[in-house]
Amino acid sequence: MKLLISNPINESDNKDITLILAHGAGAPMDSEFMDSLAAIYSKQGVKVVRFEFPYMQERRTMGKKRPPDRAPKLVAYWKTIVDELIENAKGAVFVGGKSMGGRMSTMLLAENELPIKGCVCFGYPYHAPGKPDKVRNEHFEHISQPVLILQGDRDAFGTREEVATYSGFPHVTHHWLKDGNHDLKPRKASGVTQEQNIQEAVLASVDWMLGNR
Repeated sequence: MKLLISNPINESDNKDITLILAHGAGAPMDSEFMDSLAAIYSKQGVKVVRFEFPYMQERRTMGKKRPPDRAPKLVAYWKTIVDELIENAKGAVFVGGKSMGGRMSTMLLAENELPIKGCVCFGYPYHAPGKPDKVRNEHFEHISQPVLILQGDRDAFGTREEVATYSGFPHVTHHWLKDGNHDLKPRKASGVTQEQNIQEAVLASVDWMLGNR
């Protein structure tokens, strides 16, 4: 099992928080987006551990694209990651991920009793683009831990306007990023950049984790 571990840059800033992050459906654990998250978290004193689901590992070794496995297999593998890391983890442990990785993280917590403090999702895929009637949040009611969703205002997988119409869950919090798409990237006319949105999202999540550890 290969892991990418990004420790706090300065030990004096260490917040005793470990965030285990899962990648999205089409990009690996060392994608530009995931690298950006890990770098900012490290500067903020948060340890980040990244891994890849088996289908992505195969894609990396074979050089051939293949779709993600079905959710039960992904969640089962996610649990093996947590089970292996949680024993030696220091401080508070959170899980999360980008898009599909975030969704699998919420399903992991909904289906298992784990010593995890909470879940951080970057761009939650509430529905497939163009299919807003098939919302994928019914399992939220089975999660006992708090969940933070960092979502772009115009995310095609769940816009701010769409999410406002969903039934609320008191333990699920949203932080909206200005004009962001599914990768938190805004349009030029918005006056902000993707880098600024990612920075804001990470800083907001650090404050949130500190309040929930």
